[in-house]
Amino acid sequence: MRRILLKAKIHGATVREINLNYEGSLVLDESLMKAADMIPYEQVEVDNVSTGERFRAYLVKGEKDSGLVGVLAAAAYKVKKGDKLIIASYVLLDDDEIEFFMPRIVILDEKNRIKEIK
Repeated sequence: MRRILLKAKIHGATVREINLNYEGSLVLDESLMKAADMIPYEQVEVDNVSTGERFRAYLVKGEKDSGLVGVLAAAAYKVKKGDKLIIASYVLLDDDEIEFFMPRIVILDEKNRIKEIK
């Protein structure tokens, strides 16, 4: 049997940019993506902690060490600057892989700097 489990989560990301006129979805600082083991074009679920809104997006690599969290195109209607987000990616695992698997949790401060990695 295969199961879908949380692969990685970025917790406490603050929206710093909104751009309705962009062909993309969710732009993240390259350093944050690397810390969470996420890659460009990977599908993510975004939970807007500020409003309760949820949506699916894909990642676009942003400038390294910029702290950028930007919501682009149609997804930009679901947020406003300053909203707090949880960005999660998932993985499909066989039962024999699950026992040894641990998701990566990246906790951010108010400036989108890494505070802790679990």
